[in-house]
Amino acid sequence: MTTAALIVAAGQGTRAGGAIPKQYARLGEQSVLGRSLGVFLGHPAVDLALVVIAETDRAFYDAAVPSDHPKMLRPAAGGDTRQRSVLNGLRALKVSAPARVLIHDAARPFVTADIVDRVLGALQRAPAAIAAVPLADTLKRAGPDQRIAATLDRAGLWRAQTPQAFRFAAILGAHEAAVAAGRDDLTDDAAVAEWAGIAIELVEGSAANVKLTTAEDLAMAATALGPGAGDVRTGQGFDVHRFTGGDHVWLCGIRIAHTHGLEGHSDADAALHALTDALLGAVGDGDIGEHFPDTDPRWKNAPSHVFLADAAARVRARGGSISNVDVTILCEAPRIAPHRAAMRARIAEILGVEPGRVAVKATTTEGLGFTGRREGIAALATATVVLR
Repeated sequence: MTTAALIVAAGQGTRAGGAIPKQYARLGEQSVLGRSLGVFLGHPAVDLALVVIAETDRAFYDAAVPSDHPKMLRPAAGGDTRQRSVLNGLRALKVSAPARVLIHDAARPFVTADIVDRVLGALQRAPAAIAAVPLADTLKRAGPDQRIAATLDRAGLWRAQTPQAFRFAAILGAHEAAVAAGRDDLTDDAAVAEWAGIAIELVEGSAANVKLTTAEDLAMAATALGPGAGDVRTGQGFDVHRFTGGDHVWLCGIRIAHTHGLEGHSDADAALHALTDALLGAVGDGDIGEHFPDTDPRWKNAPSHVFLADAAARVRARGGSISNVDVTILCEAPRIAPHRAAMRARIAEILGVEPGRVAVKATTTEGLGFTGRREGIAALATATVVLR
């Protein structure tokens, strides 16, 4: 059963101020959109992801989204309203024919994998499900003079959040019918589903899963991601590949001319393989062989940046951020120093972090062992992540 994530990022976010729309504002080492999207890219139940954007924001989008991630589809153009933007996104997904769709606001960057789990779980037993939180505040109705006119009963009232999960064909049909009926005033997809007569189950969301709307919201979010605000984890990885015939090797995502190639099912980038395992180890999510087995023909000759990007997305799906990574390459040749800057930049690009959070080192083994005999290359890596 194919599940798609549709991320709505076409708004201009004028209430947040700033020079760019709020979904592209930086939160820590990545954008608001990048944090939101990363949860879905890293979730094992999500097969595809598509973002709806304003056509004028394409440059911002390209800088924020890993276009080479295997789950990513081309972005869809937004419309004049959120409702129209979602419909455009659903129409773009139609060619992929997913059975289920998760619709999420890009401006909710604190969504977690647990919330996605609960919403998808409810969709197994209900036609639709949305994340929501019971209303805790007392409600007042104001009169024309801004004085309290009445206190309202809050029993049974919930604040709707995203993600909202639907059978794909049903929500696409509901959106098409709403537009045909001239209903363009429905503020979320649950309202569209309600209008179409689709039953919806409420699922516990999280008070932290807030929608960033104002400049104050962005400032509070940045504070929440500040130093010391989380559970610090460290993982380590190690990988080895033997030399074989060829004229180049791949290390840290950089192609380096050499007298031999490296043998492997993928591109045999030992450095990125070790770093992938380090990130997976930090969040206790198996290893590279579990997620990308060498028995699967899909990964034959695959570029290893796909594996590393997936590991980074899995970190973010758990509400985590990457603090720093450190790679050590063990070999007699080729020389690493001339390529170190490019390696650091490439790893930073794949992970979506600043180059200052990436270290790449190299050493020989003084002629000892298999690396000393020039039989292959080994790599060690550590990664530190912070789970919020």
